[in-house]
Amino acid sequence: MAEVPVDPTVAGLVSRLDDVTSALDELSKVLDEEEDLATIMDRVCRQVVAAIPGADMASVTVLHAGEPRTVALTGERAAEVDRAQYGAGEGPCLEAARTRVVQRVAVAEVHERWPAFAVAADGLGVASYLSAPLVLEDEYRGSLNLYSERTHGFRELDAALLELYTTAAEAGLRNARRYVRARRQADQLQSALTSRAVIDQAKGIVMAVHQVDAEKAFNLLVDRSQRENLKLRDLAERFVDDVSQTDG
Repeated sequence: MAEVPVDPTVAGLVSRLDDVTSALDELSKVLDEEEDLATIMDRVCRQVVAAIPGADMASVTVLHAGEPRTVALTGERAAEVDRAQYGAGEGPCLEAARTRVVQRVAVAEVHERWPAFAVAADGLGVASYLSAPLVLEDEYRGSLNLYSERTHGFRELDAALLELYTTAAEAGLRNARRYVRARRQADQLQSALTSRAVIDQAKGIVMAVHQVDAEKAFNLLVDRSQRENLKLRDLAERFVDDVSQTDG
């Protein structure tokens, strides 16, 4: 029985889907293992460059209080392209971040749509741009940006795959942010409990030594911390240590 020839277009599609699926699997592992958001975003950039054919470099732009900045990138040239957009106040990464619409443009269209940016980016060697919106809750919005040295570096399929990737990345990054916040709150609570314990210990010593009630003992500690310009917890720790050393 004769083999049915494989359509190269279909084969290419399957290959790209496999690459993106693998990248998403890797991203999931990173989100499980790492909690530093800058590290995660750097990994996102490297993975998406490997997964999207034609992508030579990548970056992540974040708008905070309306001001753009690059928080992750694969190389200095990507930063230069980003800075050219920030300086001109226009370009695909800013357009994607502001409108939340994927931007897929070749260099000729860049000259028509964003002439100031086109002039600023001249000589950087980028011929195609692909930027997808990236939203982290309501506090941050930005874009995941791909830059290609080829004139037709990105196709509609690449834009669709990048949207798929950013959707998964957004969900993972939101979960990572919530985890970081929860752990920070837990650390703060633990610190507060530790502070409370050492302050109560110091207060008990003052009550025993000066034969005063709890409120008076606490006020004495507060007054001393203000006179010595020390945090109450630091004063309490030093006070308890001094008493322990005297008893020893």
